[in-house]
Amino acid sequence: MPQTTEPADHPAGPVHRFAEIPEGRIHFVEQGTGPVVLLVHGFPESWYSWRHQMAALAAAGYRAVAIDVRGYGRSSKPSEVSAYRMLAHVADNVAVLRALGEETAIIAGHDWGAPIAAHSALLRPDLFTAVALLSVPYTPRGATRPTEAFARLGGDEEFYISYFQEPGRAEAEIEPDVRGWLAGIYTGLSGEAKPAADDQDGNGLTRLTVPAGGRLSDRFAADSPLPSWLTEADLDHYAGEFERSGLTGALNRYRNVDRDWADLAAWQGAPITRPALFIGGDRDAPTHWLADAIKAFPVTLPALSGSHILEGCGHWVQQERPDEVNRLLVDWLRSLPV
Repeated sequence: MPQTTEPADHPAGPVHRFAEIPEGRIHFVEQGTGPVVLLVHGFPESWYSWRHQMAALAAAGYRAVAIDVRGYGRSSKPSEVSAYRMLAHVADNVAVLRALGEETAIIAGHDWGAPIAAHSALLRPDLFTAVALLSVPYTPRGATRPTEAFARLGGDEEFYISYFQEPGRAEAEIEPDVRGWLAGIYTGLSGEAKPAADDQDGNGLTRLTVPAGGRLSDRFAADSPLPSWLTEADLDHYAGEFERSGLTGALNRYRNVDRDWADLAAWQGAPITRPALFIGGDRDAPTHWLADAIKAFPVTLPALSGSHILEGCGHWVQQERPDEVNRLLVDWLRSLPV
């Protein structure tokens, strides 16, 4: 049974709870009543990345539920790398839905949360009846092993997903100064960041590659102020979560891309047939290096009702542009069949 850590008689504010899973528990925060909208965050964040959406969705008549993905925050952090395969994340979302006592939910995800949301709708369309994807468009399983594709994507340098593959390597970079590293990546991938001097193609990939013998943080601009959408208190919250838990659980998601590819062989090229929404930023790297995936939406997301690229917006879409994202989400939710 779900455990409530705050009184359940405060419907106006968020309530923290847990759902049991075989490996432990998933922490989630809920606010409001009505149809469930399950919110799945990305790297390196937590449920807190949806803080601007919770009250807006509750006010619009929805039960907003933001999870800490396994490996993050107050959710369990299994030790085995394989525990972070996509199938496990889909199962976690099902467990949260069961803990809520609900039969179905609409699901939304940002960054890594977008593929988790997409595959929840793909594998369990009976439970997840519509899907909103932020930053990362849906890309069906292809014919090429992901690590092989990512090795080519970096060109003469190492693409960040390739850099994250070796256990302990990225942790050794990040964990000595979690707060400073987070400030660097949040700032560097924000729409307010100055373009990198060597970003010749304008696709933002240079911020996501590692020079030979270097670190990803070598790409961070030194001594840059925090972007306007991120306060010192926000940064403290994120840093506190990772300082307590470490980064291994979060990074293990990247270390399962080839395992996912094997697990999902039966869904090669499969479309998501449930109603869908996409929101990206025109200054976000995935908008550019996954441009072909966006162009393929008529085939891969045949029930897509809106694809929105926000001008001047970077990677942290729902935090950088909360009012726009809230409006787009609520309008889309209200358009869905009852």
